[in-house]
Amino acid sequence: MDVGTIVARSMVRYRNRIALVGPEGSMTYGQLGSRIFQLARALRALGLETEDRVLDLQSNQNTYIETDLGISTAGLCRVALNYRLHPNDWVRITKDCGAKVLILDAKFWDDAAPVRELVDHIIVINGDVDDATPYEKFLSAQSSEPLGITVAPDTLVSLNYSSGTTGNPKGAIRTHRNRLASLGNIVTDIFGRIPNESDIWVHAGPVTHTSGLFVLPFFTFGAKQVVHAKYEPELLLEEIEKRGANATALVPTMVARLLTLDGINPERFKNLQMLGYAGAPMPADQIRECFERITTHMVQYYGLVEAIPPVTVLSEADHQLGLASAPEVLTSAGNPCTTVEIRIVDEEGKDVASGEIGEVITRGDHVMRGYFGAAGSDPNVTKAVRDGWLHTGDLGRLDGDNRLYLVDRKGDMIISGGYNIYPREIEDVIAEVAEINEVAVLGASDKEWGQRVTAFVSLKPHTSLDESAVIAKVLEHCKSKMASYKKPKDVIVVKEFPLNSTGKISKKTLKADLEKSQGAKS
Repeated sequence: MDVGTIVARSMVRYRNRIALVGPEGSMTYGQLGSRIFQLARALRALGLETEDRVLDLQSNQNTYIETDLGISTAGLCRVALNYRLHPNDWVRITKDCGAKVLILDAKFWDDAAPVRELVDHIIVINGDVDDATPYEKFLSAQSSEPLGITVAPDTLVSLNYSSGTTGNPKGAIRTHRNRLASLGNIVTDIFGRIPNESDIWVHAGPVTHTSGLFVLPFFTFGAKQVVHAKYEPELLLEEIEKRGANATALVPTMVARLLTLDGINPERFKNLQMLGYAGAPMPADQIRECFERITTHMVQYYGLVEAIPPVTVLSEADHQLGLASAPEVLTSAGNPCTTVEIRIVDEEGKDVASGEIGEVITRGDHVMRGYFGAAGSDPNVTKAVRDGWLHTGDLGRLDGDNRLYLVDRKGDMIISGGYNIYPREIEDVIAEVAEINEVAVLGASDKEWGQRVTAFVSLKPHTSLDESAVIAKVLEHCKSKMASYKKPKDVIVVKEFPLNSTGKISKKTLKADLEKSQGAKS
């Protein structure tokens, strides 16, 4: 089975249903399917062969869904360039993947100038410029009939580059097998049932990130998808309250913005059957507030660039259990998905005892084929997959119910005075302080201790305490909850956090800014 086969089936089976609603209007499955096959044929007509790479640079719009499914249908490899990255990152990715074709929105034309110089063909959306083929002209020259090609399950479907938090982005090879594994686990373990005509999925956040995982599952079963040009909490509420949207996925920073809306209550979100969240843990107090003001239908999922999500899922029932009687459950990433295996191992790759901390490793059809380009030839990187098991670099433990508790990234662990300190543990404690909106803990350089625990916090709107009072409250709360060596040496209040390209708090940026300011003072 491959993506193109699914597209062909849905195009016929749901021909007259509305498939997509976005900034450019709506399309039926028949109309969308026709454009997908026109794109697939047009790309093949350029002389591209199976697994050749195609760059795709867009923000949220209808054509994003077309290119996502069209490039895959052609048996080619899609390389989505996150528009939030710097053009230098785009250049590094382009050189690494060896792409021959660039599809881009005209609004990125100038910024993408160095990328345009590296490819043979440029197709431009929403514009007509020299040295490029207009997207609509590119499609219109082709038939909308299915290609009739067979794509093997382990054919490269996309290169997904990491956000570069530990160095240059690495391209994880995802296959049609990987994508179909994600489809199955989303339907079974996240959504909990087969989507149907009455379901409306909202791409409220960037489709380049977590929301994009849901394109294929909802297309497969004839549901409707709505694309928002950018994340606007008010628009998402309107989509749910007035137009009956019933499912979406956000990162916790987006949920926090949703909670700042005035006058929200569960009645206004009554159509919502699933609020998924991923990318970072959500504090228990924030989950409780979501239950009280938005919905109890919450699902968390965990995954990696190298292991297409979901890998584990914290179900709606787990959220209810955690709030009712088992608060620790809310700090869990949930249970392994139906087709996923997980183990916790020590430095020698041996299983640790239940409850002990070790590295999370995982096996299944969700695990990448390997790394591409430079990373694929680096022995220090390629050893990430050994004997079919992906060594994730995440530290965690499993409880007696086989729930996974993520402790931290190996590289984020703080070593202070010879002690191993896990930032996640401290962040969870600080998040309990009522005035705290978001928190990030990292290790700052320290001549005496090696590293000193440093906490960055942002405050909730309308907080009555001033910054010094909040800092004092945070330190006192930490003192009452944890060993003294784990307590933050410094608490820094920020108005807003820097985010990386996937919408997560960028600890790399925070640390660089901190070291820069420390250098200026010395």
